[in-house]
Amino acid sequence: MAFTMKRVYEPAEASDGYRVLVDRLWPRGVKKERAELDEWDKDVAPSPELRTEWHHHRERFDEFAARYRAELDAGEAAKALLEAGREHDRVTLVFAARDEQVNHVSVLLGWLADHGASVES
Repeated sequence: MAFTMKRVYEPAEASDGYRVLVDRLWPRGVKKERAELDEWDKDVAPSPELRTEWHHHRERFDEFAARYRAELDAGEAAKALLEAGREHDRVTLVFAARDEQVNHVSVLLGWLADHGASVES
């Protein structure tokens, strides 16, 4: 099992394996057919309150990451994603954020790695 991440605006590839959209909102301008998703896991995304408070302010990323990790620890969605990863050789976490480094998916990948998953950058 290996997890990786990719923007939804990039073309899907066979090497992506199992593709999971991990955003709570559907990405603008993307048709469902084009996204080529296997799953849309809204529950693993940050809560609406946390998402709107942070709203991609780089200077508050550490605070956001800590709070998001607490949400992941408290919920079942990330644990279910970890289990789904055991069923597939590769899971690509698909997201819409512009910044490919400072976003919730990088935090989620770190959480998955801390819980035994193999993570590729």
